[in-house]
Amino acid sequence: MPSTRRSLLTAFLTLPLIDAARTGAFAQAAPELPLTLSCDDGDDLTLEREAGPFFRPNSPLGRDLYPDAPGGERITVAGFVFDNRCRPLAGSLIEIWHADENGNYDNVGFRFRGHQFTDAQGRWWFNTIVPALYPGRTRHFHFKVQRPGGRVLITQLYFPGEPQNVGDRLFHETLLLDMKPTGGGHFGRFDFVV
Repeated sequence: MPSTRRSLLTAFLTLPLIDAARTGAFAQAAPELPLTLSCDDGDDLTLEREAGPFFRPNSPLGRDLYPDAPGGERITVAGFVFDNRCRPLAGSLIEIWHADENGNYDNVGFRFRGHQFTDAQGRWWFNTIVPALYPGRTRHFHFKVQRPGGRVLITQLYFPGEPQNVGDRLFHETLLLDMKPTGGGHFGRFDFVV
């Protein structure tokens, strides 16, 4: 029986923190990509990318963005926020925004925009849809990540196997989501190191 997004999220949320940070115990549900930077590398922080022209401040607090597109292809995007010594950063702000199922951004309201704070183990997750392509860019999510009292990381996360990755000037392979297909959509994981 194939895994579901809910079962992968449940597995993610029940991980012992030390295993998630140091041994990749989550590998059975969502193996790490070898090019993804990790906090074990010492000085390697998550790469920055531009916010782009579609950022809007004051997004609503919330994890579930998919009700805005009931016909969209569902995805749960999840991960941890760590410092460069693999310490989880509880209370970190995570903000997401992305294009809709037609490749458009909501520049009036807050469709496919939201924020949350990491839990006590540094975990975050959003339930949303896979954004559509739009001219000149590969498929991606925008994120802002800020540890308590720290500077803001602005970056973008990308989908593996997208033909447009090669031609996108902002794409970088260390910003690839670790994707798992599930019975009800996709599950993508990425750990931010700030």
